[in-house]
Amino acid sequence: MTAIRYPDADYAGRIERARSSMADRNIDVLLISVGSDLPYLTGYEAMPLERLTMAVVTANDATLVVPLLEAPRVIDRGVFEILPWAETDDPIEIVRRLMGSAGQAAIGAQTWARFLVQLQRSLPLVGFTDATAVMSGLRIVKDADEIDLLRRAGAATDRVVSRLRSIRFSGTTEAALARHVMEMTVEEGHDVATFHIVAAGPNAASPHHEPGERVIAPGDCVVVDFGGRLGGYCSDTTRTFHVGEPGAEYAEAFAALQAAQMAGTAAAGPGVAAQDVDRASRRVLVDAGWGEWFIHRTGHGIGLDGHEDPYLVEGNDSVLEPGMAFSVEPGVYMPGRWGMRIEDILVCTADGRESLNNSPRELAIVE
Repeated sequence: MTAIRYPDADYAGRIERARSSMADRNIDVLLISVGSDLPYLTGYEAMPLERLTMAVVTANDATLVVPLLEAPRVIDRGVFEILPWAETDDPIEIVRRLMGSAGQAAIGAQTWARFLVQLQRSLPLVGFTDATAVMSGLRIVKDADEIDLLRRAGAATDRVVSRLRSIRFSGTTEAALARHVMEMTVEEGHDVATFHIVAAGPNAASPHHEPGERVIAPGDCVVVDFGGRLGGYCSDTTRTFHVGEPGAEYAEAFAALQAAQMAGTAAAGPGVAAQDVDRASRRVLVDAGWGEWFIHRTGHGIGLDGHEDPYLVEGNDSVLEPGMAFSVEPGVYMPGRWGMRIEDILVCTADGRESLNNSPRELAIVE
């Protein structure tokens, strides 16, 4: 795990907003362990260890229970007590004591099951619920500092795409190109590269293909989807390349894909239902005869997690608000033959949207 130094933020304000959300839902205590909710509230990211780390937030107190050997990594933000526990201590008992007489507890969705089970055994009269309802509403709208980090991360991926457009694809393997993408992701400003999809030829028909030893050859399409983290915040972009000029069918499909991505982007804005962005992109591909091969949602939220609320998918009628950040990424995937995808990260603004990715979206012809 690469350590991320989280920037200064209004952690006190975030904890207070969490308390307000708890009160609205009759939650007495919030228990947050591994996952992105913890750094959102505290500026500290827990190591995913067998040793329990847990923020315990009540109406009056906020305490970070942390293994003694991990305590030096915690920056004291002045808004929560740091309570280290030693190897012979029982952290579940410490958390139980801090919970006091709580009757309802909201626990982080990514908490290890072993810790939840231990807490339930220790507190048989306490009702436990998923903390997503408490935390998602806080995190879904980004403040100006969060958007700036997302903007910087997006610009860094644009610089990687610019470099990709000038290199030779033919003759290298998917895995080798993926390693190069990861290296460039860090070189261009990310703290860490988090994922990399390089899918060539028929492999491009698998949206989440894992790069392998397939040698990229003339005539191949190549889907490159990658991202990293900067100050804890994620980037995610996809561009499609073609080794040499494409055939007529591929060019026709890509023209429809570009139009679909533009339509989804144009549809996004304040007051728009998330599903309507999906509908706008999907309608273009359906009308052009490619809708059957657009097999996933149009987009997902992004922030401290690469995938988070809001999700741009049919059935989600929640309304976009200024400060929400999300992808618009339609794709077309012909099994056994080829695939294509274009992805930008957008932020909803008061009067529309801002694209955080601005590298060229047309099909990049490479050697």
